[in-house]
Amino acid sequence: MEQDVLSGPLTDSAKDSLYRKKGEEEPMGFLQIEEKIFVVFGLANKKSVAAAIARVLVDEGATVIHVVRSEERAVAARKLFPDSQVFLCDVEDEKNIIRVRREIGEAVNEVDGGRIAGLVHSIAYANYSEGLTPFHGTVKKDFLQAFDISCFSFISICNHFKELFERDASAVTISISTTSMAAENYGYMAPIKAALNSSVCFLAKSFSSFSEVRFNAVAPSLLKTSASAGIPGYIDSYLYAEKAILRKKALKTREAADLAAFLLSPRASGITAQTVVVDAGMAVNYFDSEIVRGAVG
Repeated sequence: MEQDVLSGPLTDSAKDSLYRKKGEEEPMGFLQIEEKIFVVFGLANKKSVAAAIARVLVDEGATVIHVVRSEERAVAARKLFPDSQVFLCDVEDEKNIIRVRREIGEAVNEVDGGRIAGLVHSIAYANYSEGLTPFHGTVKKDFLQAFDISCFSFISICNHFKELFERDASAVTISISTTSMAAENYGYMAPIKAALNSSVCFLAKSFSSFSEVRFNAVAPSLLKTSASAGIPGYIDSYLYAEKAILRKKALKTREAADLAAFLLSPRASGITAQTVVVDAGMAVNYFDSEIVRGAVG
């Protein structure tokens, strides 16, 4: 019978691999992000995807810097994460992105080599100035503003932060589980998220000429967040999603956050230019017998 290699005492080399530095008593976690710095854009309140991701990172021993849109959100961020620095930035004006990048560079002591290991972009905005209209009636100024804030901001942030990234840093944005399911109540946002998904590929390619920075999108199914609550008819869609999900329970924000944290970590070093769906199997279950009976019965 073969000896169980896990049952005996650890060798010195095995012990060393479990610790950040030789002689330390604290083991390194699976994600290997202890003491690394991450910048999280987009926290609004405790139900935000950004808040859930930041909580996972902090629980794993990382340092999180928050960037929020308003002073009201800064108050929420400081309350939820009292040990984190919080900066203000309305990404619609690119000058603000340039300013906050400079401020964060100073905060991490860029002059002495301070760098960030990863960045989270959890920003989405839609303004239906004339109410929710059929897609073909989308108002141009609304669409372009939403594109600027929800998609182009990710490109702009990564561009301005490029010198602040560690060479093998990771940038993660938050998308949706499908951009081709034409949900009427989601208006024009799905095409904008499709552009965001494409952007991770082009960012990964362009950054590869001078770094190993990875870019990915986390694409969750319907979540119970304050932002989603503002979408007309969202509750009905959320309840339908619960029926379509294999386990008959909606996706939890923490489940999307766990995926984001993994993609931000060195453990995901081989994953880039991907939109990774986390939907608890919803996409394979639209013909669930319960749903079919409800539709035709």
